[in-house]
Amino acid sequence: MIKRLAFLLLLLLVPIAAAAQQAAGSVPVLLDSLGSRDELKPLKTVVVARDGRVVAEHGYRGHKPSESTNIKSASKSIISALVGIAIGKGLLEGPDQKIAPILKADLPVRPDPRLNEITVGNLLSMQAGLDRLSGANYGRWVSSRNWVRFALAQPFTGQPGGEMLYSTASTHLLSAILTKVGGKSTLALAREWLGPVEGFRIGAWERDPQGIYLGGNQMAMSARSLLAFGELYRNGGRTADGKQVVPADWVAQSWQYRTNSRFSGDEYGYGWFTRQIGGEQVHFAWGYGGQMLYIVPSLNLTVVMTSEESGPSARNGYRDSLHGLLADIIGTVRAT
Repeated sequence: MIKRLAFLLLLLLVPIAAAAQQAAGSVPVLLDSLGSRDELKPLKTVVVARDGRVVAEHGYRGHKPSESTNIKSASKSIISALVGIAIGKGLLEGPDQKIAPILKADLPVRPDPRLNEITVGNLLSMQAGLDRLSGANYGRWVSSRNWVRFALAQPFTGQPGGEMLYSTASTHLLSAILTKVGGKSTLALAREWLGPVEGFRIGAWERDPQGIYLGGNQMAMSARSLLAFGELYRNGGRTADGKQVVPADWVAQSWQYRTNSRFSGDEYGYGWFTRQIGGEQVHFAWGYGGQMLYIVPSLNLTVVMTSEESGPSARNGYRDSLHGLLADIIGTVRAT
């Protein structure tokens, strides 16, 4: 009787296992087909992981997932992680800590009183109120002699804690803050604090005239390395072997709604965007040209896409094509 029950159970499990294997195999088939799609011509690499295991990866037009690429503003999510770790270590008080006392050496001679109101959290959520130093204003900022002072001297076009004013200067101020409270360069802190994450590595990274690493841009990583970072967040800040690297509550705070992007309408938290894609809630890092890190918690799914830096992906519709590709991936995975 027992043998017969075991045999019947085996008959039931074999088709289920076969179906799962077939469905998992359909993700590589999907990725293989992308090279011929005109709307995805800038695409360089795609890496898909589920339950912590890479189920498919592909490079296009000679590119490989192991090669280094400029992840652009997707690095803002990494700066956010470093801030969370600094808070966990007691080097920063928390998101409500005022930044003026930390950066007092670089404040204007006659500072606007509103500078005293800006918090660490305001910088993370792009709600500092200072005029934007991204887009058309980016060039004059990075041409200045002191990027931190230049950023703090900008006029207020909003109020601290008000509407989102997307600015790479905000995350650069966070890099300066991390350098001061950590006593080391931001790159050294990243390598030390995120070092336990298997596969994570930052390559080249631009610095300002004072040697501060550019918070939120010009960071070189491979698609696989960015995936390792994404898996850390998908796993609640823990490594695959259970080491808590980023505080779990910081991961939750980072994904919590703070404001909305004026350009895309997406929700924004502390260095992360959130929107519905393919019927699932997705948290994502987004860099110029289409450098994407997607996390779909409901499906235990992490997806990285890297692209040529050929243009602003939002204005030319390419970002929407990448969101559509993620929706295709989600549909394929959900079929399992």
